[in-house]
Amino acid sequence: MKQLVLAAIVAAVAATAHAESGIGAAIHSHMLCDTCGQVQDVHKETRKGEGGAVGVVGGAVVGGLLGNQIGHGNGRALATVAGAAAGGYAGNEVQKHVTSKDVWVTSVRMKDGSTRKFEQAAQPSWKHGSVVKVQGKALSAV
Repeated sequence: MKQLVLAAIVAAVAATAHAESGIGAAIHSHMLCDTCGQVQDVHKETRKGEGGAVGVVGGAVVGGLLGNQIGHGNGRALATVAGAAAGGYAGNEVQKHVTSKDVWVTSVRMKDGSTRKFEQAAQPSWKHGSVVKVQGKALSAV
């Protein structure tokens, strides 16, 4: 008999915990402010950086110098131009890689049921399930 009562208590506690852990129960839309939501996901992504003149010009110079080492006469001129073009492209891609950055992306389910994504440079203090407030394009912990 004691085991049956104990099993019933454990089942009741487990059912209550499960019901409270669901998205609908956790948001309690009547309890959130209009600009508040619940964090659904937080993860880090790498954003490709910007290319620019430094990478293009630097790559073109190096590519042109290397191309100039190949061939003779008109072939040398063609190799120089091709090397400069390839070097410019490669230099631009290297600059994009060098200037890439990591950002933290937070997905938030809003009170109205919509989902919004926010990016920031620093790792946020909130995690899945946290309630946050939207302030323009930024989030703050509630």
